[in-house]
Amino acid sequence: MSPSPVTGANPLRDALDRRLPRIAGPSGLVIFGVTGDLSRKKLMPAVYDLANRGLLPPGFSLVGFARREWADEDFAQVVHDAVKEHSRTPFREEVWQQLAQGMRFVQGSFDDDASFESLRDTIDELNRAQGTGGNFAFYLSVPPGSFPVVIQQLKKHGLADQNDGAWRRAVIEKPFGHDLKSAEELNSLVHEVFQPEQVFRIDHYLGKETVQNILALRFANQMFEPLWNRSYVDHVQITMAEDIGIGGRAGYYDGIGAARDVIQNHLLQLLALTAMEEPASFDADALAAEKTKVLGAVRLPSDLGASTVRAQYTAGWQGGAKAVGYLEEEGIDQSSRTDTYAAIKLEIDNRRWAGVPFYLRAGKRLGRRVTEIAVVFQRAPHSPFGHTATEELGQNAMVIRVQPDEGMTVRFGSKVPGTSMEIRDVSMDFAYGESFTESSPEAYERLILDVLLGDANLFPRTEEVELSWKILDPIEQFWDAEGAPAQYPAGTWGPAEADEMLARDGRSWRRP
Repeated sequence: MSPSPVTGANPLRDALDRRLPRIAGPSGLVIFGVTGDLSRKKLMPAVYDLANRGLLPPGFSLVGFARREWADEDFAQVVHDAVKEHSRTPFREEVWQQLAQGMRFVQGSFDDDASFESLRDTIDELNRAQGTGGNFAFYLSVPPGSFPVVIQQLKKHGLADQNDGAWRRAVIEKPFGHDLKSAEELNSLVHEVFQPEQVFRIDHYLGKETVQNILALRFANQMFEPLWNRSYVDHVQITMAEDIGIGGRAGYYDGIGAARDVIQNHLLQLLALTAMEEPASFDADALAAEKTKVLGAVRLPSDLGASTVRAQYTAGWQGGAKAVGYLEEEGIDQSSRTDTYAAIKLEIDNRRWAGVPFYLRAGKRLGRRVTEIAVVFQRAPHSPFGHTATEELGQNAMVIRVQPDEGMTVRFGSKVPGTSMEIRDVSMDFAYGESFTESSPEAYERLILDVLLGDANLFPRTEEVELSWKILDPIEQFWDAEGAPAQYPAGTWGPAEADEMLARDGRSWRRP
């Protein structure tokens, strides 16, 4: 019997076999801005963790590009130190040695042609030495102002060209512009060089297990989806609270603010996943189509003054320590009107959600670090119990905890043990750490692996980015025309104006 012809596919690998993890094929990753915090704390450790879990090919290559005058060995040492300090999985010498063989460093600036020629030569050398097959992703961990020059240099030196069946991909970190116009200009520039399917916009929230679990909860279970509509849901609250200030990010944060930094991308993506219709399948095109429909149906309130709040933190106490106000932070102009807290009310004009408000809030120096989605249900239309029996009963709620303590809580009423009929709120809790023996991968692990696999499920498309700016731009323009932002002491849960915004609707913010 003659052997079957070699086709490049493994005949023993069945796509339906869950015992076999998704493993990237021959490939490499080039990181621009490799000396930054993101690269050191997230990207390099994520690459190591993927290698340690056996999800990268043996010849995987990691190329750093920066101004530093480093040799390949210096770069390898920097990666080694970052991995030792920040990786999620235990350090194993044999994994490190194999990974280190494919590490290279290219010294240069973004506008230097010779540096990009050197990068091209390095990639050619790695193709021969490591067997990367010409497959490379370019990770732009750089300030937004540097995007255009890096993209154009990749085009000019042929680094974006996909030849002989090899692929090239661009990975872009947020922010994707600072308003609709700049986002459209950036998208136009990127798509001059890379086709839409070659572009991966990183929103690290979409790499979190709990965010992906929104889809599993809704569409793999019969018990939730029938209630997931205007007939049963009273309102939805999406919160992203941080207990830290701006740290050393004054140069980036001032002029951007909480709404542009967090609401435009993270929270509107969470809204889209929470509100979308069931996709035809779990692939990138089907998911993007449903998310785009939701974002396109979002309606701003007619009175932005009553339905939006922006604020800045002032001096206060946080974690037992005195915290300075935003205007006292190093590098912040005393006249800055940048929002460190933003809350907005949105509605979705479609049959499922008509009349249901979605309240989004994000802020720094709040009570504690937490990101959650709270779906709050309507009260029972009729109660056979007396008022005194239910005076401590709130509204049923389902709370998806994105971070920390990843999991889900369902709040409902239950009788208190005793001789009288008294009903009080109780909670039923699911925690990832207690229900599964395998710890959740860090978001960047999942996203980097998806880039290498060409799986775009968890990456926002051009249309989603631009629709998000269409929602936020009118709010930012309204705020620009207003006076100074409201204020709230550090360590509290935001300004009184935000509480008043919900109180006008007969509601209140959930205390996470």
